[in-house]
Order: sequence, then C-alpha cells, then structure tokens
Amino acid sequence: MRALSTSTVLIRTFALLVLAGVCTTALAGKIYQWKDAKGVTHYSDSPPPEGKAQDRQIDNRGEPAPTATVAGKSVENPMCTTAKRNLQVLSGKAAVQQDTDGDGKPDKALTEDDRGSQRNLAEAAVKAYCTPAA
Repeated sequence: MRALSTSTVLIRTFALLVLAGVCTTALAGKIYQWKDAKGVTHYSDSPPPEGKAQDRQIDNRGEPAPTATVAGKSVENPMCTTAKRNLQVLSGKAAVQQDTDGDGKPDKALTEDDRGSQRNLAEAAVKAYCTPAA
C-alpha cells in the first residue's frame, strides 16, 4: 500500500472544506415576503401569485427561537417594558443619573426640570409601545 504525501492530504482536505462550504450555502433557500389585499403578511419559499415581494435571507445558524409562552398569556413588547421601568424610576424620589456621552457610565445627575422632561418622554413611550389593557 502506498502512503499519501503531505501535499495530497492537504489538497484533499482543502477540497473537502470548499465542498462543505458550498453545501451550506445551498441549504439557505430564498424566502419571499408579501402582503395580500387584506394586509396580511405572508412568507413563502415560492413567489406570490401576483404583485411584488421582498426577498428575505434566513440565517438559521443562530440560537434556536425561544419556546412559546403559556397559551393565553400575552407577551409584552420589550420597548413597553423599558418605558414602564423608566417611568417608575423617574417617578421615584431617588437621584437619577444619565449617560450623556454614550460610554455606558452615568455622568450627569438629572435636575428636577430634566427629570420632568424625561418623565414626559417615558409617559409618551408607554402610550406608544404599550397596548391598552382589554
């Protein structure tokens, strides 16, 4: 039996890696998104019967989607949750500091006027992002 040379092994390994890369991109199918006459959004792997559609790329290499919540229990919009927390903090008596330069560290204490302005913004965000209770 003849031994394989190092260059032959490297060439075969490289060819296998290229083939594996081509196969993974071939698995990523094209997804179409469109809205029908009633405004309902549809997703499909085939284009809509008529009209225009947007192409969507689906990347399924990430983590799996979170499992569904208990039936009948609604999921709150994350922006609503943040707005409610901000309003709660701004309505309290404790001092509030703000990050004004974007470095992730608070660097300015809010005055009462600033606090009132931020509270108004938080109330507007609650109205915009939170659905009213049924």
